Amino acid sequence: MTEMLTDSFGRQITYLRLSVTDRCDLRCTYCMAESMTFLPRKELLTLEELGDVSEAFIARGVRKIRLTGGEPLVRRDVMTLVRRLGDHAKAGRLDEVTMTTNGTLLSKYAAEIADCGVKRINISLDSRDPEVFAKLSRRDVLPQVLTGIEAARQAGLKIKINMVALKGVNDHEVPEMMRWAHGQGMDLTLIEVMPMGSIDEDRFDQYLPLTATRDRLEEEFTLTDIADRTGGPARYSRVLETGGRLGLITPLTNNFCADCNRLRVTCTGQIYMCLGQSDHVDLREALRGENPEQDLNVALDRAMLRKPEKHDFEITSGSAPAVSRHMSVTGG
Repeated sequence: MTEMLTDSFGRQITYLRLSVTDRCDLRCTYCMAESMTFLPRKELLTLEELGDVSEAFIARGVRKIRLTGGEPLVRRDVMTLVRRLGDHAKAGRLDEVTMTTNGTLLSKYAAEIADCGVKRINISLDSRDPEVFAKLSRRDVLPQVLTGIEAARQAGLKIKINMVALKGVNDHEVPEMMRWAHGQGMDLTLIEVMPMGSIDEDRFDQYLPLTATRDRLEEEFTLTDIADRTGGPARYSRVLETGGRLGLITPLTNNFCADCNRLRVTCTGQIYMCLGQSDHVDLREALRGENPEQDLNVALDRAMLRKPEKHDFEITSGSAPAVSRHMSVTGG
């Protein structure tokens, strides 16, 4: 096997987040503008190329791949890629293949996702209140999402609910969301809003420090920190009263960079070494050159040398986003 991917700070890269599309069928207010312009489809890597890129990472020691977007399930024929990666997991070359989805198409795909060898998925759900959900996502499709969640449960997929906590919008729902998720056997992870890409609102008005959220939860629940890790940045607690796990992702109040094991590749083949930085390396050129295997490895080595120690996320009233690209472009 070619040398393992290790950055200049000694961190070994074992986790790839691979975006298959920047498109999404929702328009969440903290993520993008209603009038979002998506990339021309001709700029995207083909599904076969995305598979080739994945295999280059697997050869360099990546053990987990998460498919993201945008919304990955809106990409036509995406299940061919899921099945290809699932075969690597079944053969032991990957520890797991996972996916982050908004759930709108899960009723159609959940059984096939499970059949491909995927064991676990993340579902983004910021509210179970129909009015709040419609206001946040700008789409009235909550029943569709809830049906998708049930389909995923029936397919045997382990589910984690991701909830972006927004001040004055859905923060009052956190306790009940936790009870509901844990009651269904699902984890809940709360996420601070991230200052990425221009939107129609000021993210400072949306920003809710999760330290304050945890303090409020501890007035009602008993939270005990646990050492569980799922490969990403979440830090987990066990909730005595529900028996479930609560995760917190805190890029602003407590960054999680010291043990970062992740890289992100966009649907156009750009590798971002850090979510909160703009520096990137082009894998598409390497992939389409005369010696793709060799050129991909050279590009990956270059990315390792340029991976920064930490991100520079911060948020203040009226400030520009920390990075200009939207989360949907990089992949969640």
